[in-house]
Amino acid sequence: MNSFEWTTIGTDIGPLLLAATDEGLVSVVFHADAAVRNKALERISGRLGGAGSEDPAGLLAEPIRQLTAYFAGGRRDFDLVLDWSLSGGFNRQVLRELRETVPYGTVVGYGDLAARVGQPRAAQAVGAAMGSNPLPVVVPCHRVVETAGGLGGFGGGLETKRQLLALEGVLPQPLF
Repeated sequence: MNSFEWTTIGTDIGPLLLAATDEGLVSVVFHADAAVRNKALERISGRLGGAGSEDPAGLLAEPIRQLTAYFAGGRRDFDLVLDWSLSGGFNRQVLRELRETVPYGTVVGYGDLAARVGQPRAAQAVGAAMGSNPLPVVVPCHRVVETAGGLGGFGGGLETKRQLLALEGVLPQPLF
């Protein structure tokens, strides 16, 4: 049984659910209104085999501080311990490569990321790994784009992806 702590924070892209175990930050969930939050907490609890409790002052104090600074434009990377237990195999390999090699303000193509992990023909599998990312923003799947220049997909919605890329200076800010 792995218990976890969780909270919801307000951001410019909407509420984010954060969850952490004793091992580290385990989940970030976009658009965490009550319905999304409750469904996500059930999923996390089922995957971890433990119960969650709301506690922003415990394990989540540092993730909250760093994410708040990021959205305020004062932080470009995250120095957080991550619990990778909600990701495994190829997906975890791709997500770790992304976190370690694609810095703030840059993007990488799905195919290029596939090549970096030694699977140059696995662009679609990289897309699936991005879709399964349990730690978006902190593990920056918003920085993965189509090789031809399109935004590609995004679990948080394309408008959220645009906002994150604009925050990092990759795209222009919306006019209104």
